[in-house]
Amino acid sequence: MSVSERTWITAGLPSGAYEALTRELPASRLWSLLLEVVDARAAARRPASLMEQWDRDRFVGLAAVDQRAQLEVDRHLLDAASAFESIELSPVAPLGVCSSMGRASQNKVLSALRGTEVVADPTNVMALECARRLRRDPQAVVRLATSHRCVRAQEIPKVRGFTAHFRMFCLAGAGVERGNHAFVVGAIAEQISVMIDALERLERHGFAFPEKRITVLASEAKAALGDRIAEKVGRPRIARGVLDHQYYDGLRFQIAARSTDGVDVPLIDGGAFDWVARLASNNKAVFIATGAGSQLVPLLFRQSGSDS
Repeated sequence: MSVSERTWITAGLPSGAYEALTRELPASRLWSLLLEVVDARAAARRPASLMEQWDRDRFVGLAAVDQRAQLEVDRHLLDAASAFESIELSPVAPLGVCSSMGRASQNKVLSALRGTEVVADPTNVMALECARRLRRDPQAVVRLATSHRCVRAQEIPKVRGFTAHFRMFCLAGAGVERGNHAFVVGAIAEQISVMIDALERLERHGFAFPEKRITVLASEAKAALGDRIAEKVGRPRIARGVLDHQYYDGLRFQIAARSTDGVDVPLIDGGAFDWVARLASNNKAVFIATGAGSQLVPLLFRQSGSDS
């Protein structure tokens, strides 16, 4: 919904004020102005209002999972991704990285000041780092892994474990495409294998992922690549499907499992994206990313009586 449809947002502003704030004022002056506004707002707050917000605000409450349990899960995930460089992202990213790369509405992101936003999807940010490395060395093969607490502002599904801020484990790979699409096929197959290995490692440490289902989806134009990816992974019972989601660059995979509540949970999602090609201005650059709902693991997949 645009501002023109939500007139209450600009009601009472002097003529031209909204245009000046959104387009005309230089960024440095805008951030300084907003910092002054926020500083004045913060100075006016009292302890009672802080406590009231702490009690009700979904963005600031405690995580839904015990920290020790989450760290244990993250350790196993990172161990499974030993071939990937482990990086720690900043809590914030450049303003617009999520809406520009992932084409999500900025209203679904917690925007911050000084030209930044709170990270909503680590794979968008990892695309920036992959592009930077490829611009420095076009022949590089980049493999990155991270575990990150994200914040998203959209409506939360009424499902156990789904919260406004949550932990994600992500893989990212980038490089210049090779003959016969060897890079994209190999990189997606590698990330699928790493995530399956991670689940199997967790199963040896007190967790269960019954009825695991791996699905490789491809657009009609890339159906043959989808077949090659499934064959390269080499695991039994990999389903194939048609991809019609424009978010991906023709290739996607999903891994789902049955939770301890008996609910089918789409736990892992990954695929190919054109983000690094756009960022690095190189149409031959390939970017593969995977996100796993790692917060859901200790909440929904721990075996009864296990302390991992």
